Amino acid sequence: MWESNTDIHRVCEIRVGSRIYFGCGAVNKMHDVAEEMKQRGIGTVLCITGRNAYRATGAWDVVSAAFDEKGLKVAHYDGATPNPTMDQVNDAAAMGRESGAQAILAIGGGSPIDTGKSAAILLANPGKTAQQLYRGDFIPTEALPLVAINLTHGTGTEANRFAVATDLETQHKPAIAYDCIYPWISIDDPALMTSLSKHQTLATSVDAVNHVIEAATTTAASPFSILTARETIRLVAEHLPAALKDPNDLKARYWLLYAAMLAGTSFDNGLLHFTHALEHPLSAVRPDLSHGIGLGVLLPSIIKVIYPDCAEVLADILPPIAGDLSGKPEEAERAALGVHSWLESIGLTEHLGDVGFTQDQVPLLTRLAFDTPSLGALLSCAPVKATESVVSDIYSSSF
Repeated sequence: MWESNTDIHRVCEIRVGSRIYFGCGAVNKMHDVAEEMKQRGIGTVLCITGRNAYRATGAWDVVSAAFDEKGLKVAHYDGATPNPTMDQVNDAAAMGRESGAQAILAIGGGSPIDTGKSAAILLANPGKTAQQLYRGDFIPTEALPLVAINLTHGTGTEANRFAVATDLETQHKPAIAYDCIYPWISIDDPALMTSLSKHQTLATSVDAVNHVIEAATTTAASPFSILTARETIRLVAEHLPAALKDPNDLKARYWLLYAAMLAGTSFDNGLLHFTHALEHPLSAVRPDLSHGIGLGVLLPSIIKVIYPDCAEVLADILPPIAGDLSGKPEEAERAALGVHSWLESIGLTEHLGDVGFTQDQVPLLTRLAFDTPSLGALLSCAPVKATESVVSDIYSSSF
């Protein structure tokens, strides 16, 4: 097949909502990006990262050299954590205001990039807070330019207009989606991802698979979201085992990253429904839970619920992970068991009880799924009417 002959070191440019430099060595495009910043009159950049990955991957060395070369100043916020909070967004924005930042550079996975997107809006809308943003108290149309250096192959946030943040006080984890937060430029470099642990490799790849299963089966699904779903699932099924076996396998990382980027564009177009709407309460209540693991825990139960209404589409996209399916509604349980077996085969063996939840928390989780701002919009896109009974049953059957 043509994939085996692809030169993974040829950096190509992919245009979706963002300009994406993709391929091994793409991080070196930061020298060109820094020059573009300089030409646009940008002198100070707010850099948002987590604590370690931005350095451990070597991305920081390239960024520092590029910014020094072009005379750009940096204010560095390194407080973005997994499942970032609204307080972190406010803190990052405060640093940006104090430094006079004119653009944002986010280095990391979904958490630093989503923090950067949210802070970019606040810096362009003085006086606003992350809480107001995520409650929908104002509708932003402007944000500072954002450059994203992506360090995981899962979220797809480098290619879309979505961001999430958690309000620890209310245990709400809403999402936003605005055109103004498409990254101006994103960098997808597989060579930056060889230090991902087996757990991170697994969790982020499962996130990508969930993105496309949902995007292909929402009420907003299109031929594009179904096509990208089929290809994403095929690529993850084929290349994830190799990356789990050898974290330095650049070809495997390349195709997993490409799959995740496809998935980001897929749900940017087709949107999401049950799995993300029900996972957000899980990681809001337990911020230490990996988003991808939470999604995987819920996925088989959701496949069983939606399959009768989406049998033909799911039979088209699921075979690489669920085996051959005929597209008949009555094979819902077989499809769900196939997905469950695949998850176990790659090492995701947890059920809801294994990640710290109990059956008596189902009413709380169900309430959060309906009460959290924006999650109702996701539930409204589900192919099956999202009643409290349906949501509660999905949680209960995931134990």
